[in-house]
Amino acid sequence: MKPAPFAYTKARSLEHAVELLDRDGARVLAGGQSLIATLNMRLSHPSLLVDINAIPGLDGITRRNGTVEIGALVRHAQAERSSVVAELAPLIARALPHIGHPAIRNRGTIGGSIAFADPAAELPACLLALGGEVDIIGPAGPGTVMADDFFRDLFETALGPRDVLTAVRVPAATRDTRVGFAELARRHGDYAMVGLAAAARADGQKLADVRLAFFGVGATPLRARKAEAALASGDLDDAVAALARDLDPPDDVQATGQVKRHLAGVLLRRVARQLAEPPA
Repeated sequence: MKPAPFAYTKARSLEHAVELLDRDGARVLAGGQSLIATLNMRLSHPSLLVDINAIPGLDGITRRNGTVEIGALVRHAQAERSSVVAELAPLIARALPHIGHPAIRNRGTIGGSIAFADPAAELPACLLALGGEVDIIGPAGPGTVMADDFFRDLFETALGPRDVLTAVRVPAATRDTRVGFAELARRHGDYAMVGLAAAARADGQKLADVRLAFFGVGATPLRARKAEAALASGDLDDAVAALARDLDPPDDVQATGQVKRHLAGVLLRRVARQLAEPPA
């Protein structure tokens, strides 16, 4: 199937992009790995695609003030090769190889994945687990939204129709940082039936500041707060049992909600072992 007709233009700057997005039906084009598919299936009908790939300054990975900042146009493959991401954002490094296939990671962007906010995608859950931030620019100027407030509903975020996501930031890992990641998919590269991104801080023999972000179990990535508290107390069985109160996954073509909740417990046990390991 071919997409419906649309206009196309390249933005010269962020301000130019915001100006172009004032047109009804305008959409941002970055890597296009999700957008082009929805265009071809006529699930999206934009009047104008605003290509932001020529805007300078959006493709860097830097350490800044105790955080790792990743520009919106950083490709998945670029982040996968980054020594900064490997050392200071190890949760993201663990998740990246699970995203699609090499051809997709060569074009897909970090910002595009966060902005599209597929509930079964890996990176939104990682951002939520790390307590990250999203930088946005729009008609009112630049702003920042915390990950806990960014994901609103199914494919709905804090981005307005004229906003452009410019970067994401996560706390830089320290010696006390513990992370874990696991997902279950029918085939490697498929969207996960259930996945879990987790982060915590080592506090002696226990874990503190536990954040468990499940994906594929709801309209957005979801924190399992009761399971977080149980895991921080050192009771893994209690944490797994708490998922029955934290998660209410709907049935879908992949599995029933009951199966998904069971798989979430399986993943929590796997990820708990990862959280117990000191960084390499």
